[in-house]
Amino acid sequence: MKRRAVINPLNKTSRNEFVSSSTVRILKKPKTESSVRKIFLPKSVANMLVDWKVEQDEMKEILGDEYMDYNLVMASTFGLPLGDGAIRGPLKKLIEDYNLPPVVFHSFRHSSVTYKLKLNGGDIKAVQGDSGHAQVNMVTDVYSHILDDDRRKNAELFEEAFYEKKNLDPQMHVQQENNNTAVADEVDPELLAKVLANPEMRALLNSLAKTMK
Repeated sequence: MKRRAVINPLNKTSRNEFVSSSTVRILKKPKTESSVRKIFLPKSVANMLVDWKVEQDEMKEILGDEYMDYNLVMASTFGLPLGDGAIRGPLKKLIEDYNLPPVVFHSFRHSSVTYKLKLNGGDIKAVQGDSGHAQVNMVTDVYSHILDDDRRKNAELFEEAFYEKKNLDPQMHVQQENNNTAVADEVDPELLAKVLANPEMRALLNSLAKTMK
């Protein structure tokens, strides 16, 4: 392992860059076509990458032939592939500085899938396209507890909207006028809208209404 000082002419900073004399990294195409994925990024992240590309192009122009261009998004100052230490070190320092839970970088993949499932209401197929899981059931097997949490929350919303309100009894009859279901004044409209936004809960309500006629 050799160490060399690298000076960044763009921001006038220097750092040590380690070059292995025994490790060889082989860059090649992914094994299958499905491994080449189209990723939809948030606008903020896309803007960061655009700015980074501008800085990277400036560095290529300054270094000339010294820059080894492998067409990498994330590369060393001289264009070489980055080792895992480039991420592991800064992440460890971030955790120590802010007293965060000890995690590995791969944990962010799980966090990403978890938040996406929460935000899109459990659309597993959409998340699968970003996560790279070969089969949908691979997502459900790993993240089924997330969906269970949402279903549990739906049950709580149903309880609060229909059974904890005054004059709302499970045995009450639902009167229908002009094909529109009349909703008691005591029901919170905003809470009811959240419940009805879930297809499973909406189907359950329709079934319940039919049995109570």
